[in-house]
Amino acid sequence: MEAFSSKDIALRAEKKILSKVANKTSVQMFIDETTSEILDELYHISKEYTGNKPEAQKVIKNLIKIAVKIGVLFRNNRFTKEELGTVQDFKKKLHQGAMTAISFYEQVDFTFDKVVMEDLLISCRDLLLKLVKNHLTPKSHGRINHVFNHYSDPELLTKLYDPSSPFRPNLTRICKALNKLVEDGTI
Repeated sequence: MEAFSSKDIALRAEKKILSKVANKTSVQMFIDETTSEILDELYHISKEYTGNKPEAQKVIKNLIKIAVKIGVLFRNNRFTKEELGTVQDFKKKLHQGAMTAISFYEQVDFTFDKVVMEDLLISCRDLLLKLVKNHLTPKSHGRINHVFNHYSDPELLTKLYDPSSPFRPNLTRICKALNKLVEDGTI
């Protein structure tokens, strides 16, 4: 006899609906204003860096879809005890990444190390993939890879942290917002 669970069907429907309506208005109920500011800056950086507005939109849309889907899974208590350990590891790595990004920005120019940032982002990616392995489709795994591979690009990171870069105002706003999220205990 086939197992039937209306809760599982409702969860799948919620993830599917959210993946279809992941636009700025609908996502505001899942993502706070400070995080939204960071996403806006990441969009502007991607658009300028790639010279491709649709690609920049796709990267941010993928990022939002993944964040919302993981939020839905977490809110519905779908993670095992082991996976909750991975959530904690991810939070620690994300906090470390935020602190490192801020430190590279605030410290003396030319302290930036692209290998350190790239490694932190790749570690975050790998933890997320481990977390969602049993919960999300290969398409969602591809979204995670797309987002993290884009932002861990050493050339993009180098341009972002170049003190004379046109991205400096974007980086300033990102680091200010990251500081706020760290101070609030969000990350």
